Amino acid sequence: MSIGALAWPVMIEMFLQFAIGRSDTLMVSRISDDAVAVVGFSNQFFNAVMVLFMLVSSGAGILIAQRLGAGMVRDARVLGTMAIVLTGGIGLAVSLTVLLGAGWFADILQVPREIQPMAAQYMSIVGGGMIFTALGTAFSTCIRNTGDTRSPMLIAFGMNIVHMILNGLFIFGALGFPKWGLFGVALSTLFVRLASAVLLLHLFRRAFGGKIAWREFPHFEPKLLKEIFRIGWPLSVNGASWTFSQLAIFSIIGLMGAQSLAARTYMNSMESFAFTIGWSIALAVQILVAYQFGSGKLKEAYFSCYRALWLGELLVLVNTGLILLFRRQVISFFTGDPWIVDMAISLLWLNLALQPGKMLNMAIGQSLNAIGDSRFMMSLSLPSQWIVSVGLSYTLGVRMGWGLYGVYAGMILDEWLRGVILLYRWRRHRRKGLFASVFGKKPPAPVSAPAAGAGLR
Repeated sequence: MSIGALAWPVMIEMFLQFAIGRSDTLMVSRISDDAVAVVGFSNQFFNAVMVLFMLVSSGAGILIAQRLGAGMVRDARVLGTMAIVLTGGIGLAVSLTVLLGAGWFADILQVPREIQPMAAQYMSIVGGGMIFTALGTAFSTCIRNTGDTRSPMLIAFGMNIVHMILNGLFIFGALGFPKWGLFGVALSTLFVRLASAVLLLHLFRRAFGGKIAWREFPHFEPKLLKEIFRIGWPLSVNGASWTFSQLAIFSIIGLMGAQSLAARTYMNSMESFAFTIGWSIALAVQILVAYQFGSGKLKEAYFSCYRALWLGELLVLVNTGLILLFRRQVISFFTGDPWIVDMAISLLWLNLALQPGKMLNMAIGQSLNAIGDSRFMMSLSLPSQWIVSVGLSYTLGVRMGWGLYGVYAGMILDEWLRGVILLYRWRRHRRKGLFASVFGKKPPAPVSAPAAGAGLR
């Protein structure tokens, strides 16, 4: 394993997954800016809901990499099947809830009144299929943590092409299909997620050597299940905090009007290219550090984090620079609204401060998760995201009238505050924590793979 070998397929897969959402935004922009606002707001809601799936799959993924690093293939296999069954159950419950309560969710999340009917229809269709998203997320996480990052990438590539074709058929009525507009986008998304889950299931059953039989899925081992939840629940809370804070920020922007909401949606589309690079490297280093930590290669695990950080910072800044270089052409490709174009161009410059902070957060944070230090992440994220990011977004953006500039100021301060504290935490593990023995800070002590995988308490 190496950061590069793990990262590039994850990077392409993430780009393609984001491309599905971005192609929706681009094609829906030909319908109206209101339709774009619906897709953007709904996707923020779905991202928040997807955090529930992390409760099991994220913890299981880290443990799978640790167990494989220690040569414990059988445990890794059981961890994978348990994660799929539990995540599928959570996904089914979420699907039924969103399907029956889409209009209510649109109302309480303060979607602007003029677009609430569109939002309710879109959310009910896409949200009703969240079980396929849940299963796909769990399959992909387990497969990637075995070291196979290429296969999920290939599936994402195929599904991206299918999605764009279906969008063309359902939105614009190509080849004689009816022009369904936003309803067609929802149907296309639902079909693609179903197909992706089926293909990933096929890969998952062969990811641990011999083919996994259907009878193995109901098999549960309490000891391994306890480990999953011990690592997974702080990760889930941390992820929930971030995604719900982003949803809260979208609600704050909703108070500024549909035009500001559409501008932020377009910004998400452009910023996702820089974010995707950073996130793919962070996921790759999490797999690598967990594998090295499980196999007892502590010094290699410690420095892998820094290699990923500097590589990520370089790539994120280069990507942000390219977007800035062609900023007017890029934003004008999405919309012709002069106010939105000018606002988005101004906000793009702030990404020179935002994206490096995000990269610092992601690289160090995922490395800490890989060694089991997920509770510290949670205890830091909750106050920072809600007091700094959401609190300042409302105070500066609404109360003081800074608008979207105030929202970005809050997000930038939050990312850098958490990033610096996480860096200190990682370095502390060298001086006094899990890596101290290999740097001569205290007498060496044998570290078994299961104990190392158990993480910090």
